[in-house]
Amino acid sequence: MRKTVVAALLLAALPAAAALAMDDHMAIQANALKWGPAPPGLPPGAQVAVVTGDPSKDGPYVVRAKLPAGYRIMPHTHPTDENVTVLSGTFHIAMGGKFDAKKGEAVKTGGFFNAEKDMQHYGWTTVPTVVQVHGMGPFAITYVNPADDPRNAKASVKK
Repeated sequence: MRKTVVAALLLAALPAAAALAMDDHMAIQANALKWGPAPPGLPPGAQVAVVTGDPSKDGPYVVRAKLPAGYRIMPHTHPTDENVTVLSGTFHIAMGGKFDAKKGEAVKTGGFFNAEKDMQHYGWTTVPTVVQVHGMGPFAITYVNPADDPRNAKASVKK
C-alpha cells in the first residue's frame, strides 16, 4: 500500500513540475546567435555560435557550426559523447582512425548521429552545412594523429 501511495503522489506532482519547468524556458531565435571563428581545436574556416551553456565547462551545452563545402575534421576522439543534428546541408561521418572519404554515411538535413566517448571518428562536408552539437562539457577534441591537430599546425608556424 505504501508504494501505491508514493506512486500516486509522484504522479500527482508531475503536472505541477511540468508547469514549473515551462516557466523556466528559454527561446533563442536563429538571428540572435553570435557567430565567430571556430575554436583552435577545429580546422579554420568554420563559424561557431554557442546556443546555450558553456562548452568549456562542466555541464550541458549546445553549439552550432557553419561548415563550408570541403571542410574536413580529421580522425579524433572526445572524452564525452558527441551528439550532432544536421540543420542544413549534408555532413559525412565515418568511424576509424584513418580518413577515408569512401567510408561512412552522408547525414542529410534533419539527420542525427552520435559518437560515443572515446570513439575514433571523422567528418567532412561536400556542400555548405550547418550542424548543431550538444553534449556534456567540457568539450575537448584529441586527434588520432597529432599532426592533424590544427593547434599543432599553428604552433609549428609560429616557430
